[in-house]
Amino acid sequence: MQLKKTSIILLFGLLAIISACSSESTEEQIHGHLEEAVAQEQEFEEQQSNITELELQEQDLYSQIIELGTDEMDQIKKLSQEATDVVTEREESLKAEKESIDAAREEFEKTEDLIAEIEDEQLSETADNMYSTMMDRFSAYDELYQAYSTAIQQEKDLYAMLQEEETEQEELTNHINTINDSYQQVLDANESFNQSTTAYNDLKKEFYSQAEIEVEYENAEQKDEGQSEEESGESESETE
Repeated sequence: MQLKKTSIILLFGLLAIISACSSESTEEQIHGHLEEAVAQEQEFEEQQSNITELELQEQDLYSQIIELGTDEMDQIKKLSQEATDVVTEREESLKAEKESIDAAREEFEKTEDLIAEIEDEQLSETADNMYSTMMDRFSAYDELYQAYSTAIQQEKDLYAMLQEEETEQEELTNHINTINDSYQQVLDANESFNQSTTAYNDLKKEFYSQAEIEVEYENAEQKDEGQSEEESGESESETE
């Protein structure tokens, strides 16, 4: 009898939870998923700061390396290994960033079916635009991630080349040019990502306004949610 009594209590509790969820409007449920997606991107923002700091460390090491002569090979090897270690740290931070973005994407996609339920025509159109723009943003991030990953690997190759005494200057120059080309792709992808972020933020605010959902923004003068910050052309972002 005690088991049955416990089961009934649990059932009543479950019904209460379902009832509470159903009492939220479609727009409020969308709002919940949007803000949870923002929370998932917090790690993204934190890793951006870390990546920027690591970029500066690597730039300092590279500057030291190119000041050395060929007769200081031991020091070149030492600094090149240190730079490789820093690049590896950047790579790990980038992976953590991507995991954060992927988690945000998974949460955001939960709004798709809810958006289809919106009856107001104007609000539905805004929500559709908001959804497609955010998905474009995620696609832009994927391109940014791939471009940056490629550049990171090329930098690892550069520091390996610097540790080889037989590496020719022409070979180094050609490889550095390749890295520069890769970072130009990073910059282009980053610009596309930031543009999508700005467009999404505007549509999100418009959606909240039309749905009459009150939201407090921390600082209107802060950079748009989810935008990338750039040092050498390689950092990324979060959302408001």
